[in-house]
Amino acid sequence: MPEAKPVAKKAPKGKEAAKPAPKEAPPEEAPVEAPKEAPPEDQSPTAEEPTGIFLKKPDSVSVENGKDTVILAKVNGNELPEKPTIKWFKGKWLELGSKSGARFSFKESHDSASNVYTVELHIGKVVLGDRGSYRLEVKAKDFCDSCAFSIDVEVPRQDAFGQGLESFKRSGEGKSEDVGELDFSGLLKKREVVEEEKKKKKDDDDLGIPPEVWELLKGAKKSEYEKIAFQYGITDLRGMLKRLKKAKVEVKKSAAFTKKLDPAYQVDRGKKIKLVVEISDPDLPLKWYKNGQEIKPSSKYVFENVGKKRILTIHKCTLADDAAYEVAVKDEKCFTELFVREPPVLIVKPLEDQQVFVGDRVEMSVEVSEDGAHVMWMKDGVEMTREDSFQAQYRFKKDGNRHILIYSDVTLADGGHYQVLTNGGQCEAELIVEEKQLEVLQDIADLTVKASEQAMFKCEVSDEKVTGKWYKNGIEVRPSKRITISHVGRFHKLVIDDVHPEDEGDYTFVPDGYALSLSAKLNFLEIKVEYVPKQEPPKIHLDCSGKTSENSIVVVAGNKLRLDVSITGEPRPVATWLKGDEVFTTTEGRIRIENQADTSSFLIESADREDEGRYTIKVTNPMGEDVASIFVRVVDVPDPPEAVRVTSVGEDWAILVWEPPKYDGGQPVTGYLLERKKKGSHRWMKLNFEVFTETTYESTKMIEGILYEMRVFAVNAIGISQPSMNTKPFMPIAPTSEPLHLTVEDVTDTTTTLKWRPPDRIGAGGIDGYLVEYCLEGSEDWVPANTEPIERCGFTVKNLPTGAKILFRVVAVNIAGRSEPASLFQAVTIREIVQQPKIRLPRHLRQTYVRKVGEHLNLVIPFQGKPRPQVVWTKGGAPVDPNRVHLRTSDFDTVFFVRQAARSDSGEYELTVQIENMKDTATIRIRVVEKAGPAENVMVKEVWGTNALVEWQPPRDNGNSEITGYFVQKADKKTMREHLWAQ
Repeated sequence: MPEAKPVAKKAPKGKEAAKPAPKEAPPEEAPVEAPKEAPPEDQSPTAEEPTGIFLKKPDSVSVENGKDTVILAKVNGNELPEKPTIKWFKGKWLELGSKSGARFSFKESHDSASNVYTVELHIGKVVLGDRGSYRLEVKAKDFCDSCAFSIDVEVPRQDAFGQGLESFKRSGEGKSEDVGELDFSGLLKKREVVEEEKKKKKDDDDLGIPPEVWELLKGAKKSEYEKIAFQYGITDLRGMLKRLKKAKVEVKKSAAFTKKLDPAYQVDRGKKIKLVVEISDPDLPLKWYKNGQEIKPSSKYVFENVGKKRILTIHKCTLADDAAYEVAVKDEKCFTELFVREPPVLIVKPLEDQQVFVGDRVEMSVEVSEDGAHVMWMKDGVEMTREDSFQAQYRFKKDGNRHILIYSDVTLADGGHYQVLTNGGQCEAELIVEEKQLEVLQDIADLTVKASEQAMFKCEVSDEKVTGKWYKNGIEVRPSKRITISHVGRFHKLVIDDVHPEDEGDYTFVPDGYALSLSAKLNFLEIKVEYVPKQEPPKIHLDCSGKTSENSIVVVAGNKLRLDVSITGEPRPVATWLKGDEVFTTTEGRIRIENQADTSSFLIESADREDEGRYTIKVTNPMGEDVASIFVRVVDVPDPPEAVRVTSVGEDWAILVWEPPKYDGGQPVTGYLLERKKKGSHRWMKLNFEVFTETTYESTKMIEGILYEMRVFAVNAIGISQPSMNTKPFMPIAPTSEPLHLTVEDVTDTTTTLKWRPPDRIGAGGIDGYLVEYCLEGSEDWVPANTEPIERCGFTVKNLPTGAKILFRVVAVNIAGRSEPASLFQAVTIREIVQQPKIRLPRHLRQTYVRKVGEHLNLVIPFQGKPRPQVVWTKGGAPVDPNRVHLRTSDFDTVFFVRQAARSDSGEYELTVQIENMKDTATIRIRVVEKAGPAENVMVKEVWGTNALVEWQPPRDNGNSEITGYFVQKADKKTMREHLWAQ
């Protein structure tokens, strides 16, 4: 296979440096082939430097028409996550894989040592239609890269110099080439032919557009020029339009085609399409081609001839049918392209709203109907691409039909409105990103310890994942034999054993990543023993004594309460704590007593509402007693709001109401927080970030037809309550539009029958039924005709006053309420409409109706009349026998039925339809027949030669029908076998 000639200049190799001269020319004068045109400025004459995954990109080549060519490229496998998928394209759409096995073939090899993939495209016998832009695409998982190249096809030229030598000969016969006169006439004639061919080729190829593309452009609409030019790589649009304008004037009517193919067709994958042309002569032979290969009839490709029309039907189109088609009649051709469109991609499971904190991992997933389908992600109306994902710190993932957007470390800037779009639908969701807020549930407290005792600082924060550091006087504290630092869940502890005087100082806990610090002081207490010989009565020393009429302390529920009361007295007094009549003596547990030399402490771990009340301390010694009381008030977050319910809904809104909590936690309720979610989802979305002070809230921006649930939190100065009970699932819906085409179907003296059609817009709430109302003309009091909605589109209103003029209207009802009414424009007068009786005798019963014995008789005869007429059947003036004939009569027809007809059923029947003194009659003639009996008195009257004269008498029973003829049979007397009788 000869090498293709690249567009860029290269050094000649071997025999390809020059072409051989024609045989007539002397070998030494063989001219060297003229060099090709210089490459454009943007093309380098040397091989392109490898970039990206391509170690060698495919070269643009120039090939002579009818020759073979090879396009080669090398791909670096070290840059790819797996074995790549290689695809070759012509232009933008046409994949060359669909032409495998014809002139296009592919080769792929892999060098495992260097991990280099070598791919080749072989094109055999290049034609002008192969000219254009091409593209090589490499895919591996989420990685994709491509590079472009072009193929130029040249018409083979004869060497002008060789032609000149061949034409320039000496005249005379039998003389050598060096003798005789030069024949200039042959040279001039040859030169004229060459000039004409050059001029024609220059006109045809000055734009480098193949002839079949010109044919496609000539038959296309002006609006399709740009699309075709882009598809076939035409860059000189102005030159193409000038030549098209000239060609439109010079175009000649086709001799073979009266109607050609359209420039392009489009069909959905899996559907069928018909390509239709019309030819001038139905006897002309016609052939269909796909990508240059003739199409043979099959179950997929069906050919039809309808007059002068020739139809190609392609069944169950696939992506392989996306190709160029042409039809040829003799020397004329017309072209088209078929584009196979992928089916619409539907969204099976949409996005869901999410509320996260900064630094969390977020996965937003959507499930579509097609595996490997293309979806578009958008954030706040801007498309999200893989190119931008490296800067925005997100990535895409595909898992079968699921498409996932992943943020490994979400930021505030990542919050917004996200959309996923496909060619068959879209969905959207909100991503709310909030800053993490660390709450201090228990602060560290100041400590006063004595020598050799243990000091323990303890704090509790809201996030159990938070770590931190301890500092003493600004210097970080490191663990040692005496110092232990621990972190268990939300609790952080610093324990100092065997306290020394140098341990005294300010201790601080700083959580990592938060601008927050908790501080407390460690006081070292020196013990001094003094001897006081005198005795003193006991005395209670409270810090709040004398300031208010009532000693009170407020504590937040869940926190630790410690009441340290200083007491004095000699000898040492005994302290007793009471709450009402209950005496506390335990030294362990949630509520306990700690007594020291001059202090009595009352401790409550994790205070709750039941601990609220008045506590009394009483100290006694031999010198007397002292009593003091302290009122402990426990404050807490409020109870959840009560009676949360949705009172009304609309197309995209709902009204939510609730009652304040019964217990406000000891602090007034400052407002409420609300959340909403879709039923079945676990992700709640906040509806307000500032507290809402009212107890009625309108929630908007909901999707009609989707079930939602809502809940409410109460807020006071202490914090946020637990959530309320979820509302019952509700659906934003709107009433339907009014019913259509309300008409009166029938009127009697006391009833009116109405009918109508369903509303145009029903909505997600569906339709439960219809209510019919009426009122007297001139009145505005509408009376319901039915209390329960009816489902069918028709209703008879009964018990109406005869002669009254009444207006009617119909409303549709669903869960959202009543629709606008559909009303009659004019009042209806309640009066029976009389219609004379009339029998509509079918055409086949207007003559004698003939049936055979044993068959059934089933006559259906329609009639009209109003009110309902009386129907009577008679035979010979007497009623029909009910044992033989079964009759059934409705408002509109009567049925005459006999299961097995007998000859006795023959005769004339009379049908009478009567309303009072008005009637109509019809006569039906029925004949039941059977086979005739045998002929009688059969005898041979005369015999002559091979002939015989036979006579007979007619049969006694003609089967209730006239005899139309006889059959005569004969048999051999010797055998008399029945099957040997001849007719």
